[in-house]
Amino acid sequence: MAMAEKGKMGILRNNEGGDDGNDVIAEMMEMIETVGSYTNFRRTQRKECLKLVRRLKLLIPLLEETKELNQAIPTRAFQSFVHLKKALLSAKKLLKQCNFGSKIFLALEGDAVMCRFHGVYDKLNEALDGLMYEELGITEEVQEQIELLQKQLQGAKRRTDTLDIELAMDMMIIFSKDDERNADIAILERLAKKLDLYSVGDLELETVAVKKLVKERGSTKHVESTEQIVDLLKKFKKVAGFDENNGNVNKVLEDSPTLRCLDRCLSLLVPHEFLCPISLEIMTDPVIIATGQTYERENIQKWLNSNHRTCPKTGETLSHLALAPNFALRNLIIQWCEKNNFELPKKESCMMSEDQNAFIDEVYLLVQNMSSSQLSTQIQAVEKIRMLSKENPENRILIANCGAIPPLVKLLYSPNQKVKEHSVTALLNLSLDEANKRLIAREGAIPAVIEVLQNGTDEARENSAATLFSLSMLNENKVMIGCLKGIPPLVKLLRNGSIRGKKDAATALFNLSLNQSNKTRAIKAGIIEPLLHLLKERSLGMVDEALSILSLLAKQPEGQSGIGQLSVIETLVGFVKDGTPKNKECATAVLLELGLNNSSVILAALQYGVYDHLVELSKSGTSRAQRKANALLQQMSKCEHIL
Repeated sequence: MAMAEKGKMGILRNNEGGDDGNDVIAEMMEMIETVGSYTNFRRTQRKECLKLVRRLKLLIPLLEETKELNQAIPTRAFQSFVHLKKALLSAKKLLKQCNFGSKIFLALEGDAVMCRFHGVYDKLNEALDGLMYEELGITEEVQEQIELLQKQLQGAKRRTDTLDIELAMDMMIIFSKDDERNADIAILERLAKKLDLYSVGDLELETVAVKKLVKERGSTKHVESTEQIVDLLKKFKKVAGFDENNGNVNKVLEDSPTLRCLDRCLSLLVPHEFLCPISLEIMTDPVIIATGQTYERENIQKWLNSNHRTCPKTGETLSHLALAPNFALRNLIIQWCEKNNFELPKKESCMMSEDQNAFIDEVYLLVQNMSSSQLSTQIQAVEKIRMLSKENPENRILIANCGAIPPLVKLLYSPNQKVKEHSVTALLNLSLDEANKRLIAREGAIPAVIEVLQNGTDEARENSAATLFSLSMLNENKVMIGCLKGIPPLVKLLRNGSIRGKKDAATALFNLSLNQSNKTRAIKAGIIEPLLHLLKERSLGMVDEALSILSLLAKQPEGQSGIGQLSVIETLVGFVKDGTPKNKECATAVLLELGLNNSSVILAALQYGVYDHLVELSKSGTSRAQRKANALLQQMSKCEHIL
């Protein structure tokens, strides 16, 4: 009997790995400690990662208590710990990717990554279900903690995540081959900030991560998405002032500035202070910026032209944009090159400062002419400002600094329609600069832009809508636009405007509807009717935009009554049946939002034949579509009493 008991309580050994109970416990504690040390989770998954790490740390008391028992672990309990170890390995692998992986990849594949989180939750729950607390001698306090952990895991699995719709829309636009906005500098800058890919260091780390991703995928797997990731990385680098080499995708990745510099430094031992912090290459024309740091003139000028106002190395805000030649350092570089027989790269001398001064003089004259009593002079001046503000980010900064915004705002009230059109378009261009958004709003431009939206020419109305969208990127401006009754004329443009006008209005209304009060304002302004019209007129190519806005409005009681009509349910079911993958995903999301609060919507959708298509979508749709379809199917199962 004693031997039998000893055999029952003996430590099970894994014939393949040689693990015993103490080893498994120690390895799990080490894994939890490792993931707890991760501090750079990507913004798109940061919230979920931190929650998972906190939940994993709840396992430590269980592991510590088991380790301190100083007795053999029963075979069945050991098997549960082996399963728990496998679940922790999956969690560690996922968290490691979210900490070190490509930020662009993790944003693009956000739905698939979230499914991996749900898979980890399932594995953890399954392993914890098999624990035998009494046989292990675990205290009630620790048992309660593990039970709480399991409830949290189950809740996380059921929870419908709040999608960063702005990020999703921007990604959709950037990767769209047909959308003319896919190269919009404002969208790229906004994406770069959301993904933390606007500093030199971040972009260098992302290059390494993307290079690793390309190597892992090879030349045959996921070719299209890999090309999209690399292309977006190149766009981010261009926005930040990098100048990528021409050539195929793989060559760009393999030929990163860091790797080129490291090879050169190893062979030539170039002093570190001679290298530009941006390109990591030896400087030929070093200049000093406001923070006292030195850069290659061409590289720092590109950085400034890309609308950056911080020091790339220190992150400090620049008090001015002037560049002072560092003659002392240049002489040292020349002396070192002569001594080491190293030939400096030949570059054309930069006369930016003289050109810049001439440009500033021109803008000051134009600002004066915009206040001229002569209409022809006004029109010429404001049209020229419109053209100059469109050319590059640096122009937008300089034009604003020259005081152009106040007279442009005044000209929005001009009786001349052409002046209004040029003025609002110039303000649209200037608003692409983040700081200018605030300056324009502070000058009282928003009510004037709304007035042009109501009474201007067709082009002026379209550009007014685009201006309101740009200004609404700041939360305080979202509120102001709503309070100043900017939503009704946008809805009118959505209903009656040209294709371009409808798109500009839809983009602005989507962004404004991220604010809770504006959702109600949009519904009262009659937004639902033109959105439903866009669903019926598929040829307009705005189904995704309409569904995205409807998914926001469906959370409002007022919106549910308008969207939950039988004809609308039938239309949504139609998209689930035969729409594009994105149509199916968005339509399912709207149906789910409606069905959570109204069982009659569930019944209507079932009567229109949605069930089989949801089952298919839950297996073969996009990652987000699968999640939404499964959630809707679960909701239907709860409503069986209505069948």
